[in-house]
Amino acid sequence: MSTVLLVMLGLPLLAAIILWALPVTVGDRIAAAFGAVVSGLTLIGSGVLWSRMTDWHWVATSSQPSAFSWSETNTPWIPPLGVRFHVGVDSISVPLVALTALLVLLCCVYSLRITPRVGRTRSLIALLLVIEAGVIGTFSALDLVLFFVCFEIVLIPMWLVIDIWGDHHDPAGRRRAATTFVLMTVAGSAVMLLGFLLVYREVGTFDLVWLTQNPITGGHGVPLLAAVLIALGLAVKLPLWPLHIWLPDAHAKAPTVGSVLLAGVLLKLGSYGLIRILLPVLPEATVTIAPYLAGFSTVAIIAGSLACLAQTDLKRLIAYSSVGHMGFIGLGIATMSPKGLSGALFANIAHGLITGLLFFLAGAIKDRHDTSDLRTIGRALYARLPRIAALLTFASLASLGLPGLAGFWGEMLALFGAYQPGPGLPRGTFLTMMVIAGLGTVLTAAYFLRLVRNLNQGDPAEYPATAFAVDLSRIELITWAPLVALTVLLGVWPGLLLDYWNFS
Repeated sequence: MSTVLLVMLGLPLLAAIILWALPVTVGDRIAAAFGAVVSGLTLIGSGVLWSRMTDWHWVATSSQPSAFSWSETNTPWIPPLGVRFHVGVDSISVPLVALTALLVLLCCVYSLRITPRVGRTRSLIALLLVIEAGVIGTFSALDLVLFFVCFEIVLIPMWLVIDIWGDHHDPAGRRRAATTFVLMTVAGSAVMLLGFLLVYREVGTFDLVWLTQNPITGGHGVPLLAAVLIALGLAVKLPLWPLHIWLPDAHAKAPTVGSVLLAGVLLKLGSYGLIRILLPVLPEATVTIAPYLAGFSTVAIIAGSLACLAQTDLKRLIAYSSVGHMGFIGLGIATMSPKGLSGALFANIAHGLITGLLFFLAGAIKDRHDTSDLRTIGRALYARLPRIAALLTFASLASLGLPGLAGFWGEMLALFGAYQPGPGLPRGTFLTMMVIAGLGTVLTAAYFLRLVRNLNQGDPAEYPATAFAVDLSRIELITWAPLVALTVLLGVWPGLLLDYWNFS
């Protein structure tokens, strides 16, 4: 099974190199189809890995066999530094690997017919494949240095995607958004690396399996400093308030496929790192900082929701909604409880599916109106674009946490985790956070329902016939159908994911 994972890591990179090696005219013509085939094979590989998925235990002991043994590759990489090419997947990482492969596949399929005006499809698809390889590498890395390298690989491609293929109306704005994105995330990565070096200073290894089985004790001194640095670095990517300032502009200026991957995949690198590295490696130090992590996460929920109520741009509204949703994930992680952690992991997947669909829909609306400004788009979308409007309503209801859809379970479990946090955490503090976060769910419902009312409803007679654009196309239906189906499936059958996570 380690061969499957290695192929999944190497195939997208090899495909990107092949695309760049082709003549421009040929590459542009076949790029989307070629990328769809490659990412489709990667998705099949993730299915093979999922079929062999095993439980990952929250409390690891040296007597436990590695949960990664069936899918593990562990070989020297930089021997003088003790760095190894150590990769493997388990029940935490496999769903995220599958989500990554699915969203990249859908972006490639979408690009078969719908591409940014600047063209250069060959380079766009190649960069998406590099992002796919980097993200899968991050989710499978079992060495801290390898985690850092893969974590960094995705930054430059996404920077280029935003800068080159972003909003054609505002070249200066998209360049500023791309630069802010890369500078803030690189700064966060540098802080995270300092935390990794402190871990190495304490125990002399970067190996995550060994570190998980032999956690660093102590809630003060060097362990605490390492935990703070790692948490700060990952919080930039999460993104956690107030380190989220790069996100709204990046989403507003990115092309549709860039926004889908940024929200659906890249934000998950931060939450995954907190669960995979911070909590098991530095458990006592994490107990010390967990109330602060919960506090900032709760502020993100409220601040993101209030910002959504003030937005007049559809893509920025969805971007700020991600700040709030990722706040629930941060709160679930901070509880250090089985319910909270399961909720955070479930919300990771649900957010990727639902927000990916929302950004696809926002891109479709923007393509038809040449703007994402809600004031310019107008009202009566039910009459003008009935199928797209119906899907937007569906995605909005899923995102606000309607029971029966995927968005409900993660946030509910995060709140349950705050009701009964892990050992050593102040229950009164977390109960307060739970109540405030619960108010955030009301605000979330308010801004999404207002969006549906203001954008979809209204008198179609107010708009001229030229305003009635072509409704849902075949390629859009094919692209979005899996996201709709999975949102419903996970809403009615949450055990499909929850049964695989064993935090004992």
